[in-house]
Amino acid sequence: MSYDFDLFVIGAGSGGIATARRAAEYGAKVGIAEFDRLGGTCVNRGCIPKKLMVYACHFPDQFEEAQGYGWSKVHSTLDWTTMITAVNQETERLNGIYQRMLDNSKVELFQGYAKFADSHTIEIGGRKVTAQKILIAVGGHPVKPDIPGIEHAITSDDIFHLKEQPKRIVILGGGYIGVEFACILNGLGSEVTVVIRRDQILRGFDAEIGSEIQQAMEKHGIRVLNNSRIIAIENTSAGLNVTVQGQSQTTIIADAVSLAATGRIPNIQNLGLENTGVAIENGAIAVDKYSLTTEDHIFAVGDCTDRMNLTPVAINEGRAFADTVFGGKSRIMSYENVPTAIFTTPEAATVGLSEAEARDKYGDAVKVYRSRFRPMYYTLPGRDEKTLMKLVVDQNTDKVLGAHMVGDHAAEIIQGIAIALKTGATKANFDATVGIHPSSAEEFVTMR
Repeated sequence: MSYDFDLFVIGAGSGGIATARRAAEYGAKVGIAEFDRLGGTCVNRGCIPKKLMVYACHFPDQFEEAQGYGWSKVHSTLDWTTMITAVNQETERLNGIYQRMLDNSKVELFQGYAKFADSHTIEIGGRKVTAQKILIAVGGHPVKPDIPGIEHAITSDDIFHLKEQPKRIVILGGGYIGVEFACILNGLGSEVTVVIRRDQILRGFDAEIGSEIQQAMEKHGIRVLNNSRIIAIENTSAGLNVTVQGQSQTTIIADAVSLAATGRIPNIQNLGLENTGVAIENGAIAVDKYSLTTEDHIFAVGDCTDRMNLTPVAINEGRAFADTVFGGKSRIMSYENVPTAIFTTPEAATVGLSEAEARDKYGDAVKVYRSRFRPMYYTLPGRDEKTLMKLVVDQNTDKVLGAHMVGDHAAEIIQGIAIALKTGATKANFDATVGIHPSSAEEFVTMR
């Protein structure tokens, strides 16, 4: 049978575009469909605009810290409109770059919502095309919990389009998205309250990362309500009345309520999967290690598979698929020692096993090395900011199982440490490495 395309990709986010371009490099005729702006969540509603806002929120502290180095006092105020406009203009610029990359790769873009008419046929706005192989890369979207008045709340996607800065905001959830936005808005001058169901933020990360960041957030003026939940939101003339149930019931008046950390689910609704043999497990597309679904020519990568929901992972999954299927270079994505960062204040980053995961797997053979100190940068400003570094080691093999950091430039530092862990580095290898002095990073090779 003759098909219109060798590969058709549904979803032009980071994973979808990377896959389409890689397959085209191997000579495949590729089409791709997207109903929204190119780049997906990361470029338009996630990594990129969020990181730009992280940079923006650090300036007030930097202005103050500069005085410790002899600079005169700075009086400056935030123009929210200017900042948010600049952030969104940058995402628009990136949209244009993605379009040019597709054009240069000779990948045909279909603007519209794509769905399966049958297992080889895709319908986009009334037009139908066929493909020998199909890749689903539709990502995910935030969900709103069932709370009275939930229609008055926004999601993390909406924060980038607020016309005015919320002076008072309540953030529901203590995952990395929630705590990142809490720190961003606090740094920009908003009054922030975070409501979490558990006794500590950042479930799933090493426990010391969560406790260190939570202590710093509270020291910087963020109110964290542990073991609590929002039970109602009411819109009043004075603002949003947010009723919170914890050990006791309290009401918080806010300008905005953000559901920044209540979870994301795969974007598979109305995709027409019922017209295929693709199986769904726990709300996500089921795939094997080659990203193959239960239909032998349909594949899926990224957040819609709910494996490891990180942009670089989706890109690598997609490229591995293209290399295997179109490049004759069979390979799979490895999910071991994938580094990740949390762009809070202070920043955190991690790679490998947490202490708890290591002890579950290796028991008493686990030894932990840690260092907690005030970086040199804060000595002249006289600020009590701390950095935490931690190595988790299997004493039987001396292999470093995990590395964790809370502090300035954690992501930049852990990226290099991740290479060491990926190659099986031992504690002896760390010890034999000469540190760069004076730097915070040298602590990773001097811990005893």
